[in-house]
Amino acid sequence: MSDPIGISPRRRRDITDALRRGTVPRQGLDVLAVGLGPFEAAIDEELATVAGGGAAFKAVRGEYGSGKTFFARWLTEHAKKANFATAEIQISETETPLHKLETIYRRINENLSTPTTPPSALRDVIDGWFYILDHDVKDTRADRSAVEGSLALMQRRLASVSKEAPAFAAVLRQYRIARETGDGAQADGLLAWLGGQPHVASAVKKAAGVRGDLDHFGALGFLQGLLTVLRDSDYAGLVVVLDEVETLQRMRSDVREKSLNALRQLMDEVDGGRFPGLYLLVTGTPAFFDGQQGVQRLAPLAQRLQTDFTTDPRWDNPRAAQIRLTGFTTDSIVELGTRVRDIYANGAKDPKRLRSMVDDAYLRTLAVAVGGELGGRTGVAPRLFLKKLVADVLDRVDLFDDFDPRHDYHLTVSADELSEVEREARAQGDRLPVTSVDDIELDV
Repeated sequence: MSDPIGISPRRRRDITDALRRGTVPRQGLDVLAVGLGPFEAAIDEELATVAGGGAAFKAVRGEYGSGKTFFARWLTEHAKKANFATAEIQISETETPLHKLETIYRRINENLSTPTTPPSALRDVIDGWFYILDHDVKDTRADRSAVEGSLALMQRRLASVSKEAPAFAAVLRQYRIARETGDGAQADGLLAWLGGQPHVASAVKKAAGVRGDLDHFGALGFLQGLLTVLRDSDYAGLVVVLDEVETLQRMRSDVREKSLNALRQLMDEVDGGRFPGLYLLVTGTPAFFDGQQGVQRLAPLAQRLQTDFTTDPRWDNPRAAQIRLTGFTTDSIVELGTRVRDIYANGAKDPKRLRSMVDDAYLRTLAVAVGGELGGRTGVAPRLFLKKLVADVLDRVDLFDDFDPRHDYHLTVSADELSEVEREARAQGDRLPVTSVDDIELDV
């Protein structure tokens, strides 16, 4: 049977496997993008500007469970279709503190992916770039060896970067020589240092004439270098997502101040034209953008991100520096559920029966029941709803010919399977006395 949604069996499995685990799929998000239509045209315009040599900064605000991570991954997948490289980074106090830009740079390289290569794609990007340089040298008929010509061309292409970060070109030069001479260990060490990894052997660094580890200030120059390599390799640019920046609010005051300053610095550098080819996206809660423990502590940053959200969300400007996600309603969750059901059905044993057993009316019943388990806060229910839908309902309908979810399934939600936000919603809301989806009276 052909798939009307137009996705491959592998993508279908990737989507349903992730939802079954209660996580956001890494791909295939375009078919699940409910409610993101108003943003698509603006995002395409901004990506086109970046691909043309510009840079862009975007902030996304939304309560927990409103779909910020989904939006970020949808955007990166959208960008890859336009030949962007991408990197998604979760900000945390211990693993990835925002005020340490050398760590941010390292995470970018660890999570770097391209339309054809999953993380970490740094080696493929660098090797592909040298391959292009080799061909460009041959086209010029330079009177020198391929390696010498390639290295000379590399120096010219990185001339502007070398003014601020000469070590970037120096390490790349030695990396190419190590690859050419078959010294794999040295090449691996140099690539690790280029990617911002600490604790690279001193002998490896000595060969390239560098010492120590990459620091906060050097990281920005190396990011310029990476962007230059990507653009010279015919990538449209680089999309970097800094997810969950609201964690800054829970950090020590001195760390929080440094982190806010780092964010302001990144915005200034983007606006100042230092990073052509960079699209920087940050996500956070309204409390982070509006509260005194977040953006409002740093007046210049608050001014840059100030956006009017007092009007009806229908009139929100998707081109603004800051956009908001309003979360899911019962109708939008049902729409999402129908898409997941149809994706699942086209790989099911009996698609017609599955669609009949899990029709739109049942999806609405299940959505309301799950929302009831979370204190009636439907907006934070999508993750749990989709997990229950796939693992408890669709799988059983597909596996067992006599399973009828209206009679054989009773919704149960344990505290262990809830996220912190979902547990809070359950505790704070007036929980509906629901033990089965049949307990919900609906006009359907």
